[in-house]
Amino acid sequence: MMTAHQAVFDAIADPTRRDILAVLVERPADVEAIAKRFPISRPAISRHLKLLLRAGLVARTERGRNNIYRIEPEPLEAVRDWMNQIWRGRLALLKRIAEGDS
Repeated sequence: MMTAHQAVFDAIADPTRRDILAVLVERPADVEAIAKRFPISRPAISRHLKLLLRAGLVARTERGRNNIYRIEPEPLEAVRDWMNQIWRGRLALLKRIAEGDS
């Protein structure tokens, strides 16, 4: 079973999905508006959005016949926490090296 954190990391591993998130940071949009910004098909964008939705990185609201997607930044906190942990470890190592305690 995939953890929620793993789903987030898997979702943002793809550059197209990261670019879709960047589009949605600007403003919520429907699939058509998102697809116009990419050189891939609308169905491909829909598949990326479905994965982002499952990872909790976007939310979908039905507006008439359109689905409007918006970014949900909270799951990215796991990424930030992981990066901070790595960074703290590197800083601790640099401090030990600088102090001659390698």
